Amino acid sequence: MIIEEPGYLGAIQAFSICRPKFLPIPVSENGIDTQKLLEIVSNEKPRLMYTVPNFQNPSGISYSEDNRLEVSEILRGTNTILIEDDPYGDLRFTGESKQSFKNLLPDNTVLLGSFSKTIVPGFRLGWTAAPKYIMEKLIIAKQASDLHTSHFTQSIIYQYLKDNDVEAHINTIKAVYGKQCHAMLRSIQKYFPPSISYTRPEGGMFLWAELPQDVTSLDLFSLAIKDKVVFVPGDPFYINKTRTFRLNFSCVDEKTIDIGIGRLGNAIDGLLQKSANNIK
Repeated sequence: MIIEEPGYLGAIQAFSICRPKFLPIPVSENGIDTQKLLEIVSNEKPRLMYTVPNFQNPSGISYSEDNRLEVSEILRGTNTILIEDDPYGDLRFTGESKQSFKNLLPDNTVLLGSFSKTIVPGFRLGWTAAPKYIMEKLIIAKQASDLHTSHFTQSIIYQYLKDNDVEAHINTIKAVYGKQCHAMLRSIQKYFPPSISYTRPEGGMFLWAELPQDVTSLDLFSLAIKDKVVFVPGDPFYINKTRTFRLNFSCVDEKTIDIGIGRLGNAIDGLLQKSANNIK
């Protein structure tokens, strides 16, 4: 199966139970590497492709419209099922929405959605839209897994959606996340050295940064945690990468973001200085 690189850790762990042959393909600001995708689809005939095309976890990037069209054309007429995981799609706070693979490639796409990022995280409730022949198998697998999702939590979500202005609620979330994302980007520009590259998300909850050569995100983590700053090192999202790390702007206010990024910037400066001294 095809996975993004970097890719969502939770999905990688879930799929690992079935011991698939993972076929990682790099993602960049515009989406997945379509040349690599064409090569793998032609030679490997993969059964599945897992993707988070909107505000990807962990990188925060989104597939461009052109990239989505290219991916759809490559997969059209093949036996590869595309799993479009879209928990963050409603959280766009800038830019324009892009077409869903479920619209572009309906016969090959399984679309996953979630209420965890928009209504209530604790219910762990989501939904699936899939072609009928796949949905029938998914229902059987779901029954074997946990018999049935709680009627109680489903009823609460149903009543909430029925009685409230959900769009207004989501707009409030987007406004807050947008301010916090922009605050983090401003603080990064202020405190991080120019050698640090990072993404600039148009929505979602995360952004992704990369350190220069000769230092690792695990080394940075060891320094940062001494100053009470934590982040997710990039290692679990790759097979061998160690210089990347994920930052989450959704959980803290703008003032705290500035303090945290300032401390992290100091830790990066210390790490780079130590690395430079070692090289000398």
